[in-house]
Amino acid sequence: MQYGICFLSILPVRSMPDEASELVTQLLFGEHYKVLECRKNWSRIKTVLDKCEGWIMNSQLMFIPEDEFNDIQTRKELKYVSDLISFVEDHNKVLTPILIGSCIPEIASLPITFNGTFINTEQPKEKLIKTALLYLNSPELKGGKTPFGIDSAGFAQMVYRINGYHLLRTAESQSKQGSALSFVEESEAGDLAFFDNVNGDIDHVGIIMEDNYVIHVNGKVRVDRLDHTGIFNNDLRTYTHQLRVIKKVV
Repeated sequence: MQYGICFLSILPVRSMPDEASELVTQLLFGEHYKVLECRKNWSRIKTVLDKCEGWIMNSQLMFIPEDEFNDIQTRKELKYVSDLISFVEDHNKVLTPILIGSCIPEIASLPITFNGTFINTEQPKEKLIKTALLYLNSPELKGGKTPFGIDSAGFAQMVYRINGYHLLRTAESQSKQGSALSFVEESEAGDLAFFDNVNGDIDHVGIIMEDNYVIHVNGKVRVDRLDHTGIFNNDLRTYTHQLRVIKKVV
């Protein structure tokens, strides 16, 4: 088994070894992964934090030794960047911009200096909404995880990660975490609301706010009304998502 780490600001992970294929997810700076298969120009990887599999270009691949991979794995408190945009500096004094939610791994293979703000412990639940609002108006991008493009599950995952909590990568998998609540009225700000499509598949998630509002991704990160039926978009004057379940993870 070989191991790697993301040394770029953002790294696309695709469903097939082709630049035109679907974006499965993204790696942010400092995220580590297992290398499952290597080909001439592409490698298939599996992310450690959320078990996503996909293909990255070999020109964007950086191997790390097993002992460093294991060192990251055994750390209880990883440092996650909490500024929207900041920088790391390498030993040649070259700056690399990094985004909120990036990881500062502190390993020899990636010698960097970081002077920004980070979080490495679980934060109070009320901070989830403050973090979520930093993404407001970020454009929707399937497979995205950054303020420059994000999907609903990526949005929930990153908001929770930055505050020290672990969510999986898809709305369907996230809906299996935590404990279910019976009514919207039982929820607190920071709880997760899940929504299903016409086939009954959970394909959307939002973060509940105070006073029956929800922040989620629909075209962009936006705030809408939430009730027992689902999300009501005041701009369109209609319901856009049908509520399936509310989960308390924190």
